[in-house]
Amino acid sequence: MAAMRSFLDLSDAGGDALAAMIADAIDRKAARQGWAKGRADADRPLDGRVLAMIFEKNSTRTRVSFDMAMRQLGGSALILDGGTSQLGRGESIADTARVLSRMVDAIMIRTDDHAKAAELAHYADVPVINGLTDRSHPCQIAADLLTLVEHGKPLPGLEVAWLGDGNNVLNSVLEAAGLMKFNVRVATPPGYEPARAFVDQAREGGAAITLTHDAASAAEGADVLITDTWISMGQAHASEKLAAMAPYQVNEALLARAKPDAVFLHCLPAHVGEEVSSQVFEGPQSVVFDEAENRIHAQKSILLWCTGLLD
Repeated sequence: MAAMRSFLDLSDAGGDALAAMIADAIDRKAARQGWAKGRADADRPLDGRVLAMIFEKNSTRTRVSFDMAMRQLGGSALILDGGTSQLGRGESIADTARVLSRMVDAIMIRTDDHAKAAELAHYADVPVINGLTDRSHPCQIAADLLTLVEHGKPLPGLEVAWLGDGNNVLNSVLEAAGLMKFNVRVATPPGYEPARAFVDQAREGGAAITLTHDAASAAEGADVLITDTWISMGQAHASEKLAAMAPYQVNEALLARAKPDAVFLHCLPAHVGEEVSSQVFEGPQSVVFDEAENRIHAQKSILLWCTGLLD
């Protein structure tokens, strides 16, 4: 059995482990089909183990999906936030890591500054999982990859179009592209391009990465269209940014440029009418709610990998 390990970015696992997680998640999801809600898995590899979830940013999908993932694996989860823990009163990340390591079996953190997650992992003696930081969102992209495979989209050679903001979710899409050998066309307004390090990393991994300011050219012939909210929690200058992003809305005209069987992804929550039109969001090519559900199944496999139970 492998040693315990943290999952701060997709590259912490690598392409082979990520592929193993997707395959494991597909099997685990299939095993639950048709079961009554609330029925426990016969397979309970994390029986008796506890995940501590630290939330410095609000959440619906991350909170519920990690809780359900632990329950379905036989374990349990508890929630910490600034208002109900000493983190909100100045206790250091290092001390929090050392204390929690003596009390729980793994830690998930959803925060603003990626350095906090890295510091937590440095001082913890248990696995630390990045539930979202300003740098990346690896758990979301693991679920996205699962969703694409599930919908008949083999990852190698896939043509993915990203429309909108060059944010943390896009960083993880680019990281995945280099690991899983698919291509990404990124269309953003000037000044909103993705982090150069993630672009370079993807290209070094063999992915073709195109950076453009033309949404139509990015969408042309794509297998997948992806976007995200234009204004993140706590972000300033909203009106200026919304104006810059308007030409990048994923609407019916843009979707028509993609392949006829293209799918639309969005990590949610969506601001329908801003980054995506209601016709696309509610249309037959939208798989956003499969994507949301798949957070549970992808995170089960991430948890197993982190605890050394999946190679």
